[in-house]
Amino acid sequence: MRTQLVLNCLVFVCIVLCEVVADAGNALRNNFYKSTRCPNAEQLIRDITWSKAKDDVTLGARLLRLHYHDCFLRGCDASVLLDTEGTEQSEKEAGPNLSLGGFDEIDDIKRQVEAKCPGIVSCADMLALSARDAVSFPFKTSMWEVETGRKDGNVSLASEVSSNLPLPDSNISTLQQLFAKKGLNVDDLVALSGAHTIGFAHCGEFSKRLFNFTGKGDMDPSLNATYADSLKKSCTNLANIVEMDPMSSTSFDSNYFNILINQNKGLFQSDAALLKDTNSVNVVKKLQNDKAFFVEFGKSMKKMGAIEVLTGNAGQIRKNCRVKN
Repeated sequence: MRTQLVLNCLVFVCIVLCEVVADAGNALRNNFYKSTRCPNAEQLIRDITWSKAKDDVTLGARLLRLHYHDCFLRGCDASVLLDTEGTEQSEKEAGPNLSLGGFDEIDDIKRQVEAKCPGIVSCADMLALSARDAVSFPFKTSMWEVETGRKDGNVSLASEVSSNLPLPDSNISTLQQLFAKKGLNVDDLVALSGAHTIGFAHCGEFSKRLFNFTGKGDMDPSLNATYADSLKKSCTNLANIVEMDPMSSTSFDSNYFNILINQNKGLFQSDAALLKDTNSVNVVKKLQNDKAFFVEFGKSMKKMGAIEVLTGNAGQIRKNCRVKN
């Protein structure tokens, strides 16, 4: 009897240890590609991305937004890159994703990487790395850590977008709920909102605040009046675009937080919503400093980049980011 108990215990310990080892092997980690047939994958992606960012100051904003929209639906699995197949529209066809950019750049990065390292680097890792690298280009150093080892997903449904993706008109409760569903807290919500310090937005994404806030042809009273007047002049057509961070839309810095809390110049309702909660206001105040913003943004990007990832034997390595193998 005693011998049998000992054997049972040994078997149990073995099973637990094996599961721990398996989980460790399937987790994201630093320098995942060092132990593959493409040990220089991250350097290769950085070099290609930097060569593109050199001639395109908007690349960082576009790839960052693409990565963000990807991670909030089915995790960071590059599902946002898939084209529609058959009758079921893919994520990129959903209304909130129609203004996304960067698909062609990701295609080209993928082609160049595949030419040197076929079948090794996932589109999901490529998107996470290139978003970081494009934003980092002006600083000539990596602005946050990206762990790798993601696999690509095979499911992409436009019907899932509106219920999972925080939208420009989201209020603070909705934002907190959607972020909490993904394991992200108020610190992450505020820090990641700081991505609005770079890039542009279509007028249609915030026009209600300017022209019909409560359905009576009025303006959102929480929006800086002078700023609102300038936006109205720029938004004679809803397809027009404006800077999300006025006068600083190509500089990755903490200016977004300064103009949000000190001047009420948050472009979207979701920006202004950060001032409706004591906890988020405290974080906004803390991130008015570049150094603090960079540190907290990096932490939150690392967390976001790990949302519901496919690793190990799950998923696949797509040969073409737009279609399943």
